[in-house]
Amino acid sequence: MTESVKEIIGELRPLRCELDILSRSDGSAVFAQGETVVIASVHGPVEVKLQNLQYDRSSVEVFYKSKTGQQSVGDRFREQYIRNTCESALLTAIYPRTAISLQLQEMEDRAGLIACAVNAACMSLLHSGLEMRFLVAAVHCALRPSGAILFDPDVRTMAEEGGTVAAFTFAFDSIDRRTVAVHTEGKYTAEQFNQAQNACREASAAIFDFYRSSFKKYMKVYC
Repeated sequence: MTESVKEIIGELRPLRCELDILSRSDGSAVFAQGETVVIASVHGPVEVKLQNLQYDRSSVEVFYKSKTGQQSVGDRFREQYIRNTCESALLTAIYPRTAISLQLQEMEDRAGLIACAVNAACMSLLHSGLEMRFLVAAVHCALRPSGAILFDPDVRTMAEEGGTVAAFTFAFDSIDRRTVAVHTEGKYTAEQFNQAQNACREASAAIFDFYRSSFKKYMKVYC
């Protein structure tokens, strides 16, 4: 018997973003979801290393640096997740035989780090002016032992009432709200996965709206 989700608790944490924070990049952004903060910068299209050369498209490179400064297996996974997500969004065929380099610096992790990093990367790409198929918005949620879904929780909320048994991060495109990337941890049923995905998909609309409002504010101030 599948166990259904009993309720959805919480809402998106406050979003904050500032563009053009680094002078020596082609695009940059600091993005915060609650107390989780990531800085992202873009360089490119730039000259590509021979071993990464692709004749029909640009090579997307992602470098993730944790708050401690020491590379871990988790950091390499984040690099791969962000690279796959951004590569699907970028029109890389327009920039053959080049590289697009993304650097991400973790400033604070209070849960939902991958989602925050994806959103920071998207805003830095938007600021860079690189051609994109669509924007991407990532949303994080977790599952209680009771079956309730915690929506975009921080570490304190996740530790309350028996903790959590699973966590989900979904990334969606801005056109059809199609799922372009998924990361899961823990145990859950297919029904719980689907309900978490649908709840996060609905919430992605608020993040896309935030992107638009943030970029409009930037354009009014600096352009």
